[in-house]
Amino acid sequence: MKMNKFLKIAGTGIALITLIAGCGSTTKTGAKSDVADSGKEVRKVKVAFDQGGKPIGYVDEKGNPTGYEIEVMKLVDKALPEYEFEYVPTTSEDLLVGVQQGKYQAGVKNAWFTEERTKNYIFPKEFLGLSGVGLLLKKEKKDIKDLSDFAKAKLSLAPIAASNAQYTIVDEYNQANPDNKVKLEAGDAFTVDVVQWVNEGRVDGGIYLGATYEKQVLANDGPYHNLADDVIYNEFTVVKTWPLFNKKEQAFADAYDQAIKKLKEEKKTNEIMVKFYNNDLFKLLDTVKR
Repeated sequence: MKMNKFLKIAGTGIALITLIAGCGSTTKTGAKSDVADSGKEVRKVKVAFDQGGKPIGYVDEKGNPTGYEIEVMKLVDKALPEYEFEYVPTTSEDLLVGVQQGKYQAGVKNAWFTEERTKNYIFPKEFLGLSGVGLLLKKEKKDIKDLSDFAKAKLSLAPIAASNAQYTIVDEYNQANPDNKVKLEAGDAFTVDVVQWVNEGRVDGGIYLGATYEKQVLANDGPYHNLADDVIYNEFTVVKTWPLFNKKEQAFADAYDQAIKKLKEEKKTNEIMVKFYNNDLFKLLDTVKR
């Protein structure tokens, strides 16, 4: 009897150990686990993001990558069992060079489409999001609504790096309006602190993003909230934003296309945009020209 009781207890203990060991050995879940179990390799890819682009892409107080573009890409990752994304916070300059050279397989930085960029990167078929673009001005210049008004008033614009797509927006306007051009200066740095430059009177205005104005100026915890009564943002267009893929990553870009298309159909991108931008720019998609 004692021996039977011992065997029962021993058997129960072995079963518990096996169960615990089995639970502890599982490091992947869901579809990615299924891919691994099938013998296929889950490919790890590096997705760089501009960490200074709150609320588009940034590192939160807990050290986690987040923002509109990051959270959408996390859903893309979830929908692609054959890939595992590693998010790398960096600068716009390093992202552009790194994706082009293959240091990163893809990058997100609120990037806009330009023909020049197609020489160095793969643009997928499906865009990632939308960005409101406008002029940041002192409050007394609130009647300057767009680039035409800005040019007529002969105001000075904050310099923009020629490699920045914001430069292209202004340059395209100038080419279409040769008799009313904005004075466009190419800066040495990719970006300048437009809010400070405008507030200090170094320039009359600068190209700025609606989502950035919302989070960095209007929000109570924004770094420039103390200037909320001194500066104003007048939006004049909305543009599509894109992830950039290394030229050798066509298969990765194609997989992204399939995933993001479904996310848009399910309105997941709309939900995330409202969360981070306090606005659903997808409602304006029919008016977007680029």
